[in-house]
Amino acid sequence: MTTSVFIDGAVGTTGLEIAERLAGRAEFALITLDEARRKDDAARREAINDADVVILCLPDDAARDAVAMIANDRTRVIDASTAHRVAEGWTYGFPEIVGRETVAGARRVSNPGCYPTGFIALLAPLVHNALLPAAWPYSVHAVSGYSGGGKALIGRFEDDRDIAWRGYGLNFGHKHVPEMQRYAGLMIPPLFSPAVVAAHRGMVVEIPLPLGVMPGSVPPELLRAALTQFYEGSKVVTVAQDLPADGEMLMRASMEPWDGLTLHVMGSADGEQARLVAVLDNLGKGASGAAVQSLNLMAGLDETAGLRL
Repeated sequence: MTTSVFIDGAVGTTGLEIAERLAGRAEFALITLDEARRKDDAARREAINDADVVILCLPDDAARDAVAMIANDRTRVIDASTAHRVAEGWTYGFPEIVGRETVAGARRVSNPGCYPTGFIALLAPLVHNALLPAAWPYSVHAVSGYSGGGKALIGRFEDDRDIAWRGYGLNFGHKHVPEMQRYAGLMIPPLFSPAVVAAHRGMVVEIPLPLGVMPGSVPPELLRAALTQFYEGSKVVTVAQDLPADGEMLMRASMEPWDGLTLHVMGSADGEQARLVAVLDNLGKGASGAAVQSLNLMAGLDETAGLRL
């Protein structure tokens, strides 16, 4: 059976990459609006209600408005914005964490944020299994390619080649923090330090762990073993078993589109310190790839169909 899909916001970075992943797939029929109609509310409302699944690639307020346009009990939603990530009645679109069956049966799915994807993938299984404490002031340091910042930020990086690094969220209260806290099962909001670097795509998310002073924590090798067991059989998430021989990790500006997620656990020789590191594509598993993974499940298909792995 063919599933009809309307991407509202199809000309943005996330929407374009979703469309690329769906191109040529007979399981889906894309509903499209031409340039003259894509901002016409009446045309959008008709497309939204005609679709089996609508994928929202819009700013938060526009995403809420789009959901309000649904006038039937059939159209299902995947929202790539921040608007519904901690909202009641919405399923968090992270199948590895909330369960594939949960996503497959959901009517309203909120796509995870790119930074939270790495953070939650690393921490949630360990906190849930009491291998790390829930009541701890975790910090997370992360860098992303500039493509996740919208057209204005993309333009600034591409027009001004002198920009190498842009730290932001320095006034705290970043919109990703609530979902990071909720889905990692934390009692204390994490201290989040994001930055954008001079690469189009790619992301590295790191959580430093002072294990020697953390109550109830376990050695790094047990953390790695627990993550390996948790993600066993996943075609999307991989847990690295070997440490970088030279103690280095690279994020390349030439990175190709990728929908996977690789997790690392690096521990000091005495076991007193560790670093949890997630490597992903902010436009892949951090955005468009995650939306397509959820769409596949909602359509009753293999979750990795059309993904770049």
